[in-house]
Amino acid sequence: MVEEKSVVTPWEVSGTVDYEKLIKEFGTQALDQKQLSSQKDAPPLLRRGLYFSHRDFPQWIADAEKKKTVSVVTGRGPSEKMHLGHLIPFLVAQYLQKRYGCMVYIPLSDDEKFFFKRALTQEQAEAYGEDNILDIIALGFDQQKTKIFRDFEYTTIYRYAALIAKKTTFSTAKAVFGFQGDTNIGFIFYPAVQSAHIYLPQFLHGSHRTLVPIAIDQDPYMRILRDVADGLGFIKPGAVHAKFLPGLSGNPKMSASDADNEVIFLTDTPDVVTKKINKYAFSGGKDTLAEHRAQGGNPDIDISFLYLKYLFEPEDKALAKIEKDYRSGKLLSGELKKILIDKINIFLKEHQKKKEQAKKLVSKFKLT
Repeated sequence: MVEEKSVVTPWEVSGTVDYEKLIKEFGTQALDQKQLSSQKDAPPLLRRGLYFSHRDFPQWIADAEKKKTVSVVTGRGPSEKMHLGHLIPFLVAQYLQKRYGCMVYIPLSDDEKFFFKRALTQEQAEAYGEDNILDIIALGFDQQKTKIFRDFEYTTIYRYAALIAKKTTFSTAKAVFGFQGDTNIGFIFYPAVQSAHIYLPQFLHGSHRTLVPIAIDQDPYMRILRDVADGLGFIKPGAVHAKFLPGLSGNPKMSASDADNEVIFLTDTPDVVTKKINKYAFSGGKDTLAEHRAQGGNPDIDISFLYLKYLFEPEDKALAKIEKDYRSGKLLSGELKKILIDKINIFLKEHQKKKEQAKKLVSKFKLT
């Protein structure tokens, strides 16, 4: 993996990402990893360092602990089938809901994807949105405390977006997002809609702390929307930022643009998962068996280990043994891949079953 110039925007991530540098550039705060690692009921991706940065997260936790009203907003841009990387913010939202009993709002920005992806039709964006909703419901959110909506369907969101748009200048949006003369006006307006997503709980239930679990590339939206909080009489929303879950080949962000060697889709069969992991998952092992036995592998760059660390091995002792055996050379790359394959296939089998069942539950989750 050769280092190249880093690009991190809401629409493009490439090169070697320096997360410490992003904290400084974006003006966020580093998460207290010791505090997170002590929360044994938290999902692995939260307590093992995949989330690294925040805006006002401790304040949100303080209010939640005091039993004050708090909420979580995290969304999805439906331009494709969902893959493992798309699960990351939803797993955090689900954990916070379970721990604190808070409402979770899940907007699907089918409008944004329609504006941004020129080849995507409105009908395709809506169809992907409906399919993605089933995947989200299948994760096990509380149907009494979860509201899901698509922008093209829940058009009330436009009323709130209009209030925000009136308080946001084009020069501000252009400075943050780099809009150019060929940017379509739908996409220029979209930041107001995204802001309305995040303020929606406060529009509906009054001023309170809202938290947004997002990947760090989406933080520009947080910067622009937090500026209008005072004008709306609301509390600035907080955020927790995740690093990117790398693609199978080691690219910095899992992307479906090259599906054969980058992602595991939630619809993949056991045979497909096995083939993808064995053929494409970047290995931290040595070139020969003798070298690996003698020198050991490097789990820090091994995709199979990283997926186990952040998603598929919740037990700390079990993960520590895998890491120790791999570093020592006792555990081979193929054996490590086999551990991951088995765990992914167990997860996907259950997820696909729950997704089918979710078809009967959509109306209970939809915000109308």
